[in-house]
Amino acid sequence: MASIPDCALRWSGQRMPVLGFGTASDRVEGSDLVTKQAVLQAIKLGYRHFDTASFYKSEPALGEAIIEAVSLGLIKSRNDLFITSKLECADGYEDLVLPALKRSLQNLKLDYLDLYLIHWPLSLKKKSEEVSGDKEYVFVPMDLRSVWAAMEDCQRLGFTKSIGLSNFTCKKVAYILSIAKIPPIVNQVEMNPLWQQKKLKEFCHGNGILLSAYSPLGAVGTSWGSNRVMDCEVLKEIAMAKGKTVAQVCLRWAYEQGVSVIVKSFNAERMKQNLEIFDWSLSEEELKMMDQIPQSRGCPAEFFVSEDGPYKTLEELWDGEI
Repeated sequence: MASIPDCALRWSGQRMPVLGFGTASDRVEGSDLVTKQAVLQAIKLGYRHFDTASFYKSEPALGEAIIEAVSLGLIKSRNDLFITSKLECADGYEDLVLPALKRSLQNLKLDYLDLYLIHWPLSLKKKSEEVSGDKEYVFVPMDLRSVWAAMEDCQRLGFTKSIGLSNFTCKKVAYILSIAKIPPIVNQVEMNPLWQQKKLKEFCHGNGILLSAYSPLGAVGTSWGSNRVMDCEVLKEIAMAKGKTVAQVCLRWAYEQGVSVIVKSFNAERMKQNLEIFDWSLSEEELKMMDQIPQSRGCPAEFFVSEDGPYKTLEELWDGEI
């Protein structure tokens, strides 16, 4: 079983494994059982940090896997794991935050989360008669002040040990910091060698917030991902020289950036390979080569941009960080 390093979360004193196992998946028949079996396999291999979200619909399968892992003796108790979940846009209102977290805990069959994140910085509401078009739901601005206050209540009440953000830009993180009584501890964002997030990483780390990287391999096989990271010639060249896979080079690069990483593969061999990144390093020259890779966001999230929504352009959504 692999041993994954952990890192201290600045404000809470918690320790979080730097490599987490993601449970987002396309909703197809039998996916709950597939997710459950993948989580059990991951626990056997040494993964202890599991990332889910209300939107993923994978909370029940993860919860069942945790119960079975305890019954099989793979872990002593739920306390051996670090569990993250996220508030979805439809629940992005002050009075819905705590009920949403309690619903996630019910799905997971847990008493508490280790980390609860705002998934995206906007809210979703059912379309009123005044809204034109054929959409059943519309995006509206999130009242970040009241939603963050509700997130803080979740922590004070003990339903989550820490709270944080996901997909927040420097500007939006700065606003949260300006109004927070309990500061966010993590900002989970897209990050890989083709979208290195240098500005955001420096800003977050300078304010005691850990950056957590999702889609470190480009989210191959998802509805929005692509092969652009795995097909990058610079990464292929480095991987060949190191005797490693491109995926391992990407994950090692992220680890050396001082961020946590969420990996997502239900393939047993790749799950094992993703753990084999801690006993070697990239050279200065290799890091410089990666530093020169042209940068672009892989998940621009155009689905949040509309004429009648809070963000009319991608520039507005990402505050110019594209």
